[in-house]
Amino acid sequence: MIYGYARVSTEEQNLDGQILELQKLGCETIVVEKVSGKILKRPELQSLIASLQKNDVLIVVKIDRLARSLIDLIFLLDEIASREAVLKIGATSYDFSTAEGRFYAGLFGLVAEYERALISERTKRGLASARAMGRVGGKPKGLSEEAKKIAKKAYTNRLKGLTVEENLKLTGVKSKDTLFKYIRFEVARLSEETGRKIAENGLDLLKIK
Repeated sequence: MIYGYARVSTEEQNLDGQILELQKLGCETIVVEKVSGKILKRPELQSLIASLQKNDVLIVVKIDRLARSLIDLIFLLDEIASREAVLKIGATSYDFSTAEGRFYAGLFGLVAEYERALISERTKRGLASARAMGRVGGKPKGLSEEAKKIAKKAYTNRLKGLTVEENLKLTGVKSKDTLFKYIRFEVARLSEETGRKIAENGLDLLKIK
């Protein structure tokens, strides 16, 4: 079965464009949801993922329709892979269940995060405020050099598809909370780095050829 998922953030926004694109991509069933991406609870999406069977395909027009942040995307990829289903972004042919596919998914996620920052026209004052509060997009703070190495390893392990338990064992981290803190730290670092590169070179720098 080929499923499509379309989402808009408010009742006023129109889903027609996404639905038309998903129909063109061959979706047999299209699930729609009207909820802000900032809200973690997306019942229609969670229900759809829970219903996926082996070899089912889930298609979204853009990666930001599926996940609002990179860390959210990583966990959704895990859920889809655990059901032996396939995720497709638009007309791309990447297999997001592989290490290479997860790398590209992570890259798409980082670009999507930065594009949202551009669309929302965040000012320098707003960005400085986000940094002060330690949010993604600000300068990562609070880890020693050794902990930063562990954070990078923990994030890489997640992209490779390792389970939380496997990640804890390989990194030597003692708790899930600390592990997730390290992964969020690395996501923040990569987001800032990607944003800087885009600012210096433009979005063409990160286009996948």
